[in-house]
Amino acid sequence: MRQRGTDMCRDGIGPWLPLFAMAMTIAQGADAHAGAREASMRITILYNNVSPTMGLTSGWGFSCLVEGLEKTILFDTGGDGDVLLANMARLGIDPKGVDVVFLSHIHADHIGGLDAFLAQHPGAEVILPAGFPPAFLAAISGRGAAARMMSAGGRFMDRCYTTGPLQDGIVEQAMIVETEKGIVVITGCAHPGIARIAASAIRLTGRGIHLLLGGFHLLRKSPMETAAIISRLQSLGVAKVAPSHCTGEAATTMFRQAWGSDFIEGGLGSVIEVPLREGP
Repeated sequence: MRQRGTDMCRDGIGPWLPLFAMAMTIAQGADAHAGAREASMRITILYNNVSPTMGLTSGWGFSCLVEGLEKTILFDTGGDGDVLLANMARLGIDPKGVDVVFLSHIHADHIGGLDAFLAQHPGAEVILPAGFPPAFLAAISGRGAAARMMSAGGRFMDRCYTTGPLQDGIVEQAMIVETEKGIVVITGCAHPGIARIAASAIRLTGRGIHLLLGGFHLLRKSPMETAAIISRLQSLGVAKVAPSHCTGEAATTMFRQAWGSDFIEGGLGSVIEVPLREGP
């Protein structure tokens, strides 16, 4: 994994913040993937530096689309808006079909595509963890944006929770979705610790983790440290894992070996479906 990526993780807001110039209106777009709604949840990886497929453009960062819920959610926006929008177009995904943008944390490889996305779809609600700088919030609310800041863990819509802002130098929230199989936990970079995030999600919902997905932030962990984290996640009963982005190749290999057939590929272009409710 290139050092450039870890450096980008520390870039912060980046130079795009002054570009918020469009007033926002709340609008409902047509969902190009509405067939998945209610029967199952579909997660499509739109932006990733891991395993590019289907002719999509890779880049350091993470973003995924979550469909089939009460509202369609864009989790993070990657590091480059042009890349994000191009990948969405190639997958036949209309930005106006997104209802909510859920931001995990303020690093540029997770919010860098936000301005370009909002230029295409200024009607999306933006959900942020408490702790984002006042200038960031002012740039959104001052232009009429529908921004919601989460200060504690809890439900923000049907089936969906935030862990609330967890902190270990970096303030970050993860998203939790209730499904028939258990909860699905989606992380951006897991700066507060992937095991801590998993334990917090279990405490918050009282349910076991069916799938843990996203960046696990293990690039700089030793094999011994990674093995301890894997052991902790297994003791928590995490059924399936789909690590990518900042997890690192060595750690990802260890997760693949530990989970076997319950390891899910989470690279760019991957589509993961999880039942939301029991079938007839």
